[in-house]
Amino acid sequence: MENKAIFFKLLIEKNYILTYLPLFMFKRLNKLKLYLVATFLIVTTTVFSSEKNITYMQILQKPNDLDLNLKYAQQQGKMGNFKQTISTLERLTMLYPENIEIKLYLLSVLVQVDSPEKANTIIADMKLRKDLAPEDLETLQEIEEELKDREPSLWTLTADMSFGGVYSDNVNSVSRTRLKEDSDSVTGVNSAKYDRTLSGGLGLSATRPVGEESSFLINLSHTSSEQYMETDDDYQSYGLTLALDTVLGNQSLSPYFMLSMSDYQTDADSFSKMWGIGGFFPFGERNSFSYGYAFSDSKGNNNASDTTADETNSIGHSFTLGHDFILTEIISTSIGLGYSDSDAKVDAGNDYETYDFSFGLNFAFPWAYIAVGSAFSFNDYKREDTSVSSNKLRSDYTSTYDIMLTKAIGDIFPTIDPNRSLFINLSYEKLISEANMLNYDYIADSFSLSFSKSFRLN
Repeated sequence: MENKAIFFKLLIEKNYILTYLPLFMFKRLNKLKLYLVATFLIVTTTVFSSEKNITYMQILQKPNDLDLNLKYAQQQGKMGNFKQTISTLERLTMLYPENIEIKLYLLSVLVQVDSPEKANTIIADMKLRKDLAPEDLETLQEIEEELKDREPSLWTLTADMSFGGVYSDNVNSVSRTRLKEDSDSVTGVNSAKYDRTLSGGLGLSATRPVGEESSFLINLSHTSSEQYMETDDDYQSYGLTLALDTVLGNQSLSPYFMLSMSDYQTDADSFSKMWGIGGFFPFGERNSFSYGYAFSDSKGNNNASDTTADETNSIGHSFTLGHDFILTEIISTSIGLGYSDSDAKVDAGNDYETYDFSFGLNFAFPWAYIAVGSAFSFNDYKREDTSVSSNKLRSDYTSTYDIMLTKAIGDIFPTIDPNRSLFINLSYEKLISEANMLNYDYIADSFSLSFSKSFRLN
């Protein structure tokens, strides 16, 4: 009874009744009273809600916190991430095995995502309980009947929209001396440095469960970019992604396949395909490790404005390894290592190997999410580019420093974004490139502002 009292107290205090409404519709309650309460809570949630987004790192930090985990399950459900909702509720049912209401909420989510096998297993187990109240048994029977009667609807459809702008003080990577090497001689550079680019994107995703621990994703995307002063970044891009999210033992694995096409206004069109696999696994309560491999095949079409585009056609391989550590409930760190190899159609100036190291510090403040990072890359080219210098083998070292802030608009204007699904992103990046050739020895700063929002379509 104590857990039940805590559960219903959280429903009222945290406005969870809106998320749990499908569950309560199974209950034999006074429907008029339920509708009045729900209507009142919709109004008060829209006007007064100030709950903050819960991060997965906070859940790892406090896995037994009922209040925090219920808020996280609610948040993930609103975002359409039912896999996290289900896994969170399943863990809560193990921590609070006597709490019937949590199991009923889990059942309502399983019904919503059409997972009849797992739902029927829970129903069968609950029917064996001798302390099951008559009204709870009646609720189980109603859920069981709905599982039998409803038509399958396995796909979850979502849309993602984004738009923003980037301002750069060195858009063309002009060298610090405004000089460059060209066919073994040194000449001046007159390219523009300051410019801004506007972009917008739309993505449509369809996901469906595959078995009890896997899901399949289809994503279509379109991006439009327009540069203000020049036209190098004026393009339309289109993409298709197929991905599987599954679990093997303690490993979370995500194999994927991607196709993309970029239609440049004043340059050759480019096409690429990529496939790979990523994975991660937890180690204790504070550590997690990630890894990945990707294969890419990129091609460019020659046209009147770029007759040598196919010279950079390349095959690439990349490997990554990462470690995340939860320092406190708010602070976490990320470390990454990477290696990639690119082999182009024309080797000179296009074949290279890259070695990467990155470090990030993340702050999950109640009022915003802030990430501070630094990355270092070493680029070693395999053959001299005689169009630049016939006696130098290019070698670069780049340092990138960035800071990013993400904030839900609903935290500031709850009436505009009551579900806190519209985000504003602010970022600053500084890139320092040091090379043994004048052309690639430069500094660039950029500032960006963007907005993003996700919609559930069904």
